[in-house]
Amino acid sequence: MDSETIMGPMDLKVRELLKEVQLDYSSATAKLVDDTVSAIKQAIDTIPEDLQVTADLAPQFVRDIGADKVEFNFKKPKLIEIGGSYSMRCIAKPDVNIDLFVRLPKECFHEKDYLNHRYHAKRFLYLCIIKKYLNSSSLIRKVEWSTLQNEARKPLLVVHPAMELDEIPGFFVRIIPTATSLFSILKLNMKRNNVRSLKQDESTPRATPKYNSSILEDMFLENNAEFVKQTFLGWKELGEALILLKVWARQRSSIYAHDCLNGFLISVIMAYLATDSGRNLINNSMKPMQIVRFTLDFIASSKLWNSGLYFKSQSLPNISKEELQERKQCLRLFPVVISESLAHFNLVFRIIGSGFMELQDEAGLTLSCLDKCKDGGFEELFLTKIDYPAKYDYCMRLNLKGNSDVHVSGFCLDEECWRSFEQKVHALLLQGLSDRAKFIRVTWKNATSESNVENGLSIFDQEPLLIGISINSLEKAFRVVDVGPNAENKDEALKFREFWGEKAELRRFKDGTIAESTVWESKQWERHTIIKRITGYLLSRHLSLSERNIVHVVDQLDFSLVHGIGDPISFSGSLLEAFEVLSKRLHLLKDIPLKVSSVQPLDSAFRFTSVFPPEPHPLANEKSYVPRLNKLTSTCIKPLEVMIQLEGSGNWPMDDIAIEKTKSAFLIRIGESLQNNWGMLCTATEENVDVLMSGYAFRLKILHERGLSLLNMQNGSNHVKRISSVDKELFIRGQHSSMINGLQGRYPIYGPVVRLAKRWVASHLFSAFLVEEAVELLVAYLFLKPLPFHAPCSRISGFLRFLRLLSEYDWNFSALVVDINGDLSPSDEKEINENFTTSRKGYEEFSHKVNPAMFLATAYDKASEAWTRFSPNSLELRRLGAYARSSVNLLTKLIFKGQVDSYRWECLFRTPLNNYDAVILLHREKMPYPQQLLFPSEMNQGKHVAHGNASKAFHPFLLPEYMKGNSTDLKDKLLVDFDPLRCFIGDLEKEFPDTFKLWYDSLGGDAIGMVWDRSLSKKRERDEEKEEEKDRVNVLKAVGEVGKGFVRSIYLLKSPRLRN
Repeated sequence: MDSETIMGPMDLKVRELLKEVQLDYSSATAKLVDDTVSAIKQAIDTIPEDLQVTADLAPQFVRDIGADKVEFNFKKPKLIEIGGSYSMRCIAKPDVNIDLFVRLPKECFHEKDYLNHRYHAKRFLYLCIIKKYLNSSSLIRKVEWSTLQNEARKPLLVVHPAMELDEIPGFFVRIIPTATSLFSILKLNMKRNNVRSLKQDESTPRATPKYNSSILEDMFLENNAEFVKQTFLGWKELGEALILLKVWARQRSSIYAHDCLNGFLISVIMAYLATDSGRNLINNSMKPMQIVRFTLDFIASSKLWNSGLYFKSQSLPNISKEELQERKQCLRLFPVVISESLAHFNLVFRIIGSGFMELQDEAGLTLSCLDKCKDGGFEELFLTKIDYPAKYDYCMRLNLKGNSDVHVSGFCLDEECWRSFEQKVHALLLQGLSDRAKFIRVTWKNATSESNVENGLSIFDQEPLLIGISINSLEKAFRVVDVGPNAENKDEALKFREFWGEKAELRRFKDGTIAESTVWESKQWERHTIIKRITGYLLSRHLSLSERNIVHVVDQLDFSLVHGIGDPISFSGSLLEAFEVLSKRLHLLKDIPLKVSSVQPLDSAFRFTSVFPPEPHPLANEKSYVPRLNKLTSTCIKPLEVMIQLEGSGNWPMDDIAIEKTKSAFLIRIGESLQNNWGMLCTATEENVDVLMSGYAFRLKILHERGLSLLNMQNGSNHVKRISSVDKELFIRGQHSSMINGLQGRYPIYGPVVRLAKRWVASHLFSAFLVEEAVELLVAYLFLKPLPFHAPCSRISGFLRFLRLLSEYDWNFSALVVDINGDLSPSDEKEINENFTTSRKGYEEFSHKVNPAMFLATAYDKASEAWTRFSPNSLELRRLGAYARSSVNLLTKLIFKGQVDSYRWECLFRTPLNNYDAVILLHREKMPYPQQLLFPSEMNQGKHVAHGNASKAFHPFLLPEYMKGNSTDLKDKLLVDFDPLRCFIGDLEKEFPDTFKLWYDSLGGDAIGMVWDRSLSKKRERDEEKEEEKDRVNVLKAVGEVGKGFVRSIYLLKSPRLRN
């Protein structure tokens, strides 16, 4: 796809985005900037010349960086001028700030002040004097400390003016000292040591390239800024492309960081490509999005990164041998190099190898978005937030506040102690996780706006260190045994044992090899915690971190899926074995008129997406089986639907009712045959035949294609539209089940993510409005269309992306197409678009009546009729989105910071009950599976209008007196598919049609929310309010009577709002 094609669908959106993020350089903006800069200059002018400056201004800072001889007499700056994005007119809102360069005077420094952090100390003391005088200015509201790219030894001042402008809220000026021509460049060569306490051994000094680069950065700052400014001035398209790339980078917090990318470095890369140095690869004929694409392509795949990027010098057209040596030296010291021709200073000296790898990966993913996503990937590029919680499969926080081990060798040597610690953690995890991890990102943001740098550098450990891990594959991540070096390789084996300590053990493997190894034994459903165990062990062993200071975001939501001794998903193996036996026996049946040709499981438990797949029940077995009962043996068992097809025959009736009756007769005959041949227990009703075997109840359904044919033949008649075709429903469910099963095979983490998503939907009482198949398709979309991410490989990142999809997707104007097998043709996509357009006719007038509000299209359902045809409607979908938004905000905070006030992880599944007009509380002990209840519901508000005692007719567990009976009597007590909540909801809808809407949790919740039908309040708008409340109370009392024995309490929270 060429760039011209991309411009088509994106052009309008890009124009609108640029209008939104470009700063309006109006007279009001210019006045605010000029007045603020003038106020700063005036404050600096009031500082007395030759003012004596000593370490007493900030003794702790000077002591912490290890500087001496820092006294000087204050001299006014040689230059104060605006630099950075404002001077280039390339500011990208909402971050509106001005860089003000303040050139430090040479008279304040000695010739050798580049040694031992003297420059850094004097630089800071110079700013302390400026801060003191700025604070006394009435035109300045506030002055704070910040740092240059998170470098603690290079603070800068953030000045907030007293005057504010509504168009640019939060405006401030950054005062950045520069050191033009302050020291000899040769003295700051990368091979030199300028921190005398840093030695390779007792006698040999160690080179200090990072320290030297820190000073050179200030020396070259003005020149580099001026060069970039001259490249961009007058080139509108280049400036717009820079703004777009800033927006792109800011959405990606893992690369928009101190050790990777920032706005200035983006402009440097673009300046390189737009000048002779980069062979003018960006030229004047290109449009902004073409420049964006070209820049990203260069970042992602250019081979020039291997040799470094060098700006050509006009005065030195040829490169000498010495210069080549300098370049090679630079490449050995830094993973990425962008420098002037002589390689004196590397502009990207802060970029680390892992950060650059992530940058290239992000750029590559973005190029994929441009080619593969709708509208040229506009939303994925500029509007999608790619932060740590959503991007990484595993996130960790290390609380290092007050940990003196971080700076045991000193705060600042060549590198600062925090950067050294980042690298130490990264190297440790990289070695420990080996091929399990694709990317490991370690960042420690040290500076905050509240940091009072005068008090020293110990304040820079307040924020936790963040670790993000992207895994290679689940197979590698969940591996139980890591094989180390062969026992014969003694040197390597010794290193292995030193690294792993007590976890290392010598094992003999099946092929006869004897090797060192580590073993991480865990149950199948706990394999996702193996990485947590590895990283926790290594951090504890090598960095002496305690458990309470290591927070792994891995299994915090598992509580919502487990009960009793563990996760019921562990029983899936026995379920599939039981199904295989049933399938074989059905195929072997010979004493039925038509043979069984195929057997397909339909229930979500078979595809690993059921929140609570059934555990084997001791009473659901063959007749001859003698059960062993637990103390808590459930009274109820959930049937699992299985679809069978029979061999073809021309003797089937034509009438659809007769077909269903014939199916029932077949099912009864099949049940009898199973019972006679294998002693299997079968129960039959007019609608269903249930087979009890191996601890499970299987409900048999027959799909007959003539039923589908009949439906297709009559498609034009109004009569058929009123009939719910059993065959059509079975056919669609079969298609859905097989597709999801295939997807689960490709993405093993898909099942756990779906289970969390279903649990969340149910816990917020949306069970009636979003069926489980719809949830499965929504989660499937995240795996099939993951861009701008990789497909999720952990349950929490997948769950967060599900919530974001619900809250951010534009359902009004976009169909969500889930192409599981990649078999939708262009004509299929055209048909889906036409169906969607038809469904949105009249949206402007009746947006609340649009159906389906959530348009989910698949290969088997191109009109979104199967799962979301009638619900959720527009209002329900809006409510669902609001709840998802709230959960996204909470989950993101929990991942970054842990508990926020009283909000813990379980709050993601606690739903507020005050959002309903009335609330019904149920007797928990009368729920069929009380162990599935997450949180017991209680009400402390509203009017208590009804109360009921629990019925004695039903108990969720078999009573002790029943246990003494024989197995046949016990099996008679077993209730297949008994769900009092479903029965109660059905009775209420039948008794009170169009009176209220019910919100409930089908997975074991004990609360039902009620919302009055608004049409009723319209009819009653002139009635007295008291009379109306009385009517509502009577309705609620009648509701209590319907649910007598099941309903615990009913509360009236609010009457419907009257409309004028």
